[in-house]
Amino acid sequence: MGYAHIVGADTSVPMSLDVLGAGPAYTDKLGAAGASYLVRADSTAIVLDLGQGSFPRLAATLEPSTVDAVFVSHLHPDHFIDLVAMRHYLRWQFHPERHVRVIAPTGLAGRIDALHDEPGFTAATLDVEPIPDDVTVGPLAIRAIRVTHTRDSHAFRISLGNGPGLVYSGDCGRASDLQPLIVPGDWLLSEVSFGPGPVAADALHLDGPAVGDLATTARVGRVLLTHLQMGFDPDATVASVRARYTGPVELVYPGSTFTI
Repeated sequence: MGYAHIVGADTSVPMSLDVLGAGPAYTDKLGAAGASYLVRADSTAIVLDLGQGSFPRLAATLEPSTVDAVFVSHLHPDHFIDLVAMRHYLRWQFHPERHVRVIAPTGLAGRIDALHDEPGFTAATLDVEPIPDDVTVGPLAIRAIRVTHTRDSHAFRISLGNGPGLVYSGDCGRASDLQPLIVPGDWLLSEVSFGPGPVAADALHLDGPAVGDLATTARVGRVLLTHLQMGFDPDATVASVRARYTGPVELVYPGSTFTI
C-alpha cells in the first residue's frame, strides 16, 4: 500500500505531539504512566495507545470525548488498559453516553469484556474497528504496518500533508521492520526497552544501538526514545543511540511536548 496523501492539506498547520505516558509495563517512578501519545493538527486529535495511568493526563490536556480516534498498537495491557477508564468516563459522565472510535488489533473488545465478565461492556461507548493499512482522520494520514512483537503488533506513521511524519514503533523486536514505514526526515518515536543493550535473548524489544542504526539508515530527522525499562540508565541509553546516529536524540517523559 502506498502512503495516503491528503490533497490540498494545509501544511502551515503544525502537527503536535503530547507525551501522556512513556513508561514500560512496570516502574518505580512515581507519576509514570504507560505508553500513550496525543497527536493533534488543527481541531483533530488522535491518541496512540492508552496505557496504565495515562487517562488522567489525557483528561487534563483535552476533553477526552473529543478525541477523534484511539489507535492501539498491540494487545498488551500497558498499551490499552486505560481504555477501561475511557469507557467509564464516556458512559457515566454524559447523558446520553458518548462514543469514541478505537482502531485496534482483533480481539481488543473481547479482552476488555472478559476482564469485566460483561459481554458488550466495551461496545457501550467504544466503537472498535480493525486496523487498516491506511486511514485518514481529519487532516492526518495514518499508515500501519505489522512489526515483530506479538502475533498482531503494529507501528504507525502519522503525517500531515507533505510535511515530516511521526513514526511510532509501538513495541517492536526488530528495528528493520520499521524502515519501510519511514520517509527520510520523519521523526522516530521509538521504544528502547533495553536501554544501551543488549536485549535479552527471549525479549522482542529494541535497545539503543538498534534504534541508532535504524535512524541512520532510514535518515530520520529526530529520534524520541520511550518505553525504557526500569533499571536502565537514561543517559547511557541516549548516548548509545548518539554513538550510531548524529541527529538530535532525547528521551521523552509524561508532559513532554513537541511541534513536528
